[in-house]
Amino acid sequence: MIMSLPEEDLTCPVCCDIFTDPVLLSCSHSFCRSCLKQCWDTGLRECPICRKKASKSSPPSNLALKNVCEAVLQVRRQSLASVEEKMNCSLHGERLKLFCMVDKQPICVVCQSSKLHKTHDCSPIEEAVLDCKDELALSLKVLQDKVNSLKQIQRTSADISKYIKTQALETQRQIKSQFEQLHQVLYQEESARLAAVKKEEEGKIAGMKDKIKELSAEVLSLTETISIIQEQLKEDYMVLVKNFKATQDRGKSIVLSSDDMSGLLLDVTKHLCNLKYRVWEKMLDYIDYTPVTLDPNTAHPCLILSENLTSLHYSKQPRCCPDNPERFHISAEVVAMTPLGSGSHHWVVETGSNQDWLLGVASLSVPRNSEIFARPENGFWTLCFRDGEFRAMTSPPTPLTLSGMPKQIKVQLDFNKGTVSFFDPADNTLIYAFTHTFTETLLPYFYTQSSHPLRIMPEKVLVTMLRQ
Repeated sequence: MIMSLPEEDLTCPVCCDIFTDPVLLSCSHSFCRSCLKQCWDTGLRECPICRKKASKSSPPSNLALKNVCEAVLQVRRQSLASVEEKMNCSLHGERLKLFCMVDKQPICVVCQSSKLHKTHDCSPIEEAVLDCKDELALSLKVLQDKVNSLKQIQRTSADISKYIKTQALETQRQIKSQFEQLHQVLYQEESARLAAVKKEEEGKIAGMKDKIKELSAEVLSLTETISIIQEQLKEDYMVLVKNFKATQDRGKSIVLSSDDMSGLLLDVTKHLCNLKYRVWEKMLDYIDYTPVTLDPNTAHPCLILSENLTSLHYSKQPRCCPDNPERFHISAEVVAMTPLGSGSHHWVVETGSNQDWLLGVASLSVPRNSEIFARPENGFWTLCFRDGEFRAMTSPPTPLTLSGMPKQIKVQLDFNKGTVSFFDPADNTLIYAFTHTFTETLLPYFYTQSSHPLRIMPEKVLVTMLRQ
């Protein structure tokens, strides 16, 4: 409460110091009693501020102001005593004039002679202050750099959070799109098979109608013949004998249709036998399988990937994507998401009209935020095509002479044998092969600065039945 008052409200306008025994005039102005007496000793008994004449009686003391001023003075005295106490050694009462370089604390001359600090290097406290300030300034800079770094991480985290939502929406959209395509294939297949059943049903029923009609005609003919024979049996014997041959021939001339009733029902087995399997087998004609799928979280912002993550091309307009540590930040690179360990792996890349590319494999730990050469010693085993020339990216690069310009490149990795080979899949001609003892997981690697796409070719899916 006391310390919240402005100091000018507690200052005598004459001596410009905190009031001492303040008195209050009728004009509401206050002065130190001694200061007011000095002013009045000149013979003019008036307020030194407003010049209003004062009463001849002695002015009353301003007790409230006096109490506040004494409290402020007491606080000042205590503060000065505290500062004075801090300037002295708590053990010996001597002034703290030295700074122990070992214990990093101020000491007095008695402390320096004691066993505790006798062997320690000390410096005058004035010099130590400068050194301490320098060290604290350095520590401050380190802390400020950490704060700036954390703020940058905060901003990146916020960007990543927004990007995750965008990724989720786009991924869900693509999932729905692909399932809609599958649904469409299933609906078409369902309609075709239902139509086949309907067609067979109509054919069978039409056949049965024809057979029933034929049987009805035969029944009618037989009924008529039976009636004639019955009538002949009732005739005179001479009439019967005369008509016998004609009647007999009529009966023999009636040829009944086949009474074989097999094959009239629907061929249910044809429609239902392994239905799900046969539909799934047919759906393979509509499904692509690629052995390598690009990882969009590693793609440089200037690389545009296809929705199915199997092709890429370069764009001068970078995408808006977060600065995550997996991403290549310096050049237009991307790796696939499938790690390649033990065993043999291969994939075919269609280069087409692309005139600027690198293909191959890269170690999982290759730097993503610094520019390095794609060489084996840096964890890259690649084939390069640039400026119309093929090169194996050895150290230094090895120029390659090819008889023709392949439109596709087959990359084959045998991790256990330690080989990365490149072929022309048109005739399976070997272009170049690296040999190395691999100790780290590898990833399929792609680079391009061309607007013409590189496309990972799909492979044919074969269905094999295992019989036990």
